[in-house]
Order: sequence, then structure tokens, then C-alpha cells
Amino acid sequence: MTITDHRAARLATRLAFFVAGFGIACWAPLVPFAKQRLGVDDATLGLLLLSLGVGSVASMLAAGLVSARYGSKPVVVVSGLALGLLLPPLTIASTPVTLAAALFGFGAALGSLDVAVNIQAIEVERLSERPLMSGFHAQFSIGGFAGSGVMTALLAFGITPLPGTIICSALAVAAMIVAAPRLMASKPAEPGPLLVLPHGAVLLLAALAAIMFLVEGAMLDWSALLLTGSGRLPAAQAGLGYIMFSIAMTAGRLVGDGVVARIGDRATLLWGSVIAMTGFIMLLVIPSIMAAISGFALIGAGASNLVPVLFRRAGAQSAMPVGLAVAAVTTAGYSGVLLGPAGIGFVAAATSLATAFWILAGLLILVLVSAPFVAAAPQ
Repeated sequence: MTITDHRAARLATRLAFFVAGFGIACWAPLVPFAKQRLGVDDATLGLLLLSLGVGSVASMLAAGLVSARYGSKPVVVVSGLALGLLLPPLTIASTPVTLAAALFGFGAALGSLDVAVNIQAIEVERLSERPLMSGFHAQFSIGGFAGSGVMTALLAFGITPLPGTIICSALAVAAMIVAAPRLMASKPAEPGPLLVLPHGAVLLLAALAAIMFLVEGAMLDWSALLLTGSGRLPAAQAGLGYIMFSIAMTAGRLVGDGVVARIGDRATLLWGSVIAMTGFIMLLVIPSIMAAISGFALIGAGASNLVPVLFRRAGAQSAMPVGLAVAAVTTAGYSGVLLGPAGIGFVAAATSLATAFWILAGLLILVLVSAPFVAAAPQ
């Protein structure tokens, strides 16, 4: 591969990550419209939204298998195009059954893209011989900001959901059309059986991914309630905590490749865990608004490069085919997002939300002590 081709592959991989973040974020502002259109209560809406997560998890193993057999490029292209094209149907589904089916398909496209684009990123990074994973993951966050911003702006200007999603769909499809010919056509799969249960280093990486995605999910679902419950901010301003977390995480990933290149994977895991735990301590111990906001920023900054490192190590291990290892890590991460916030709710109901957040801080200790073992796998 020439230098020009490699630069093109990096650009294409960034675009694919951007599309993944853009697509899922376009859906978020449409949830109230879907609830109103179907006339369902909150409980039914929650079950419908679960269809998206179920579709994502169900597709991940298949995406790993197909990527291992045929390479990640066709999976990235097909799932990226599908993610864009399946946006408009979300706005016209008129019954709970049709919306559940649309969300399942949309989630399946997202889950497949998440697995395949991480495999593509591992391959591009390997040829670069320098860290790139954090920058790739930053594009997902940037795509998320762009998707929610564009869709919200369209709705604010009076454009109804269907035309709005058609515009966003066109943008996502156009990005994938630009990316498709520039993606790396990797060699088909490593030799050996394709159906392999996670084991060895992959099992550890999957467990750590579940912890980190759980932390991210908790920030999204519970940060505002923690701030309002402690009386530090009114409900109208309580989203500031998650905003600070998101900004710090995106900024950390934008500079993360340089940091990892300088200090290595082991130190990144160690110091990232310490910084994130420090953020939790500030958030939970010091009863002030500034301490809480600073705590959320530290959690985002500390956690920002931990997941990219875990995916890099999944590409470096030799216990399993890379495609299946990445699928296992991604599936575990999504399980943390799907099941974790509910678990936090149960703990909060039995004790307190602060106790649940202390448990999250404690789980980060597992990331800290695992860092030498994770980084010990061959590059």
C-alpha cells in the first residue's frame, strides 16, 4: 500500500466512525416524536428502545464472523450505508411492532458497523506503526455532536421528522460513498476455527470494556439525577455534568494518539484509571458545583483513551481471530451500556445513587490493576 493509499484509508476509517456516531445521534431527538406518534406510555417506549440495543448485540457476532471470513471492508460499507438508509423508516413506523422492527434493523446496522470499523481501524493502525485508535474513536464523538446538532436544528426550523431524516440520511450515505473505495481491503481471516468462545486475554479485555462502557452509560443516564438529587443544580441545568464529561472525553481522544505514542498502553491505562477515579472522588466527596463539574471533566478525560487501548490490544492478541476478538469486546461493551444503567438503578433504589457511583469508581480499580496484564500481550 502506498503512502497516498494509506492516508486515504485513514480518512475513510475516520469517516466511517463519524457516520456511526452521526447516525445514532440523529435518532435521539426523534424519540419524543415517536412516542407522540404511537401514543405509548414510558414503559412501552422503554421496551421499544430496547429493540435497538438487542439488534446491535445480535449483529455483532455475525459482523465479526463475516469480517473474519471476507475482511472488514464490505461489512463497513454495507452496514454504514444501511445505517443511513434506515433513518427515515424510524419516522414513519406507525405501530409499536413496526417501530420495534425498524429499531432492530437500525441497531443491527449500528452494531455491525461498530465491530467492522474497529477491525478496519486496527488494520490501518497496524500499517501506520503508530497509535491512531483514539483519534478514530474521537470521530464517533464528533459525529454524535454533529448528528444531534443537525437534527435538532432541522426540527427547530420547522422541518418535520421525515424530511429531516432524509437530509441526514443523504449526508451519511454520501460520507460512506466517499469512504468506500478508500477503505483497506484486508486479507480474509486468520486460519483456524471461526466459532471460538472468548478466552484468555480476550475475556479480560471484554470484561474491562464492559466496565468502561458501563461508566459511559452511567454518565449519560444518571449524571443529571446525581446532580439534582444532591441539590447542586436544578433540573434545567443538570445536563451540564454530561456535557463536561463528553467534551473532556472528545478532547482526550483527539490528543490521545500522541499521548499513547509517548507513554504507551500500560501507562495510559494506569493514569487514565487514576484520573477517572480522582474525578469520581471529587464528584462524590466535595459538595460544590465546581467540584462536581470538574469531577465529570476528569472522568471523561481519564476514560477517554481506555476503550481505544482495549480495542488495540484486541487486535494485538493471538488467542482468537481478530474479528471475533473485536466482536467479543464490542458485545461486552454494549452489554455494559444496556444492562449497567439498570443495575445502577437497582443499587440506587436499595442504597443510594451516590453508593452506585462509588461502585463505578471501585470497578475502575480493576482496570488499574489489570493494566500490566493487558499491556503484556504482544504487539
